[in-house]
Amino acid sequence: MSWIAVIVLAALSFLAAVFLLKVKRPGWSLLGAALLFGLSGYALQGSPEMQSAPGTTRAQQGLDGELLVSSRRDFFNAGQLPSRWILTGDGFARRGDYMQAAGFYRSATQENPADTEAWLALAIALVEHAEGNLTPPALKAFERAQALDETNGGARYFLGLSWLRAEQVGRTVELWSDALEAAPEDAPWRNTLALRLMRLQQMLGMDAPAADEAPQP
Repeated sequence: MSWIAVIVLAALSFLAAVFLLKVKRPGWSLLGAALLFGLSGYALQGSPEMQSAPGTTRAQQGLDGELLVSSRRDFFNAGQLPSRWILTGDGFARRGDYMQAAGFYRSATQENPADTEAWLALAIALVEHAEGNLTPPALKAFERAQALDETNGGARYFLGLSWLRAEQVGRTVELWSDALEAAPEDAPWRNTLALRLMRLQQMLGMDAPAADEAPQP
């Protein structure tokens, strides 16, 4: 497969997500960033001139609200469901309607100001509604989520993603490193975040621990 074919395929994937999967404008920046990250990874490890080999076709998955909701949930106890406000907001977030989702998440914070997941969900929705931009209300929501539970890496992780999209990679590395330092040894998301941080540092040419030296749960 030539590089032209790879680029055309990425463009077709974007168009299919927009027109067939109905990904709304607030999700375009995330979708574009994901495709760009994929192309970067292919440029580093792929071999487009090699002959193709038989394989299993994988369905193209839309990188939109569904991914954000599931990724946020990874930082919380799977056996404990969020509040009814968060569950309703998640339904709108999955469809890319972040303005409506933010309204329900805000209601969750008003009902229970100590709900860490509600503040994190609100912060993520505000960023997506602003097309990937970190607005003052979003920053305040991130800060509140982190203050409520310093050991939960969700706020630092998603805030780091926002800075990464803004090309402030140094802030991302710092936030993810701080999240790992504060994380409990048995946190189920610890190894995943350590691996992502290691890969990011390697892409930047920074000193990163080897895979077998990454923090273990």
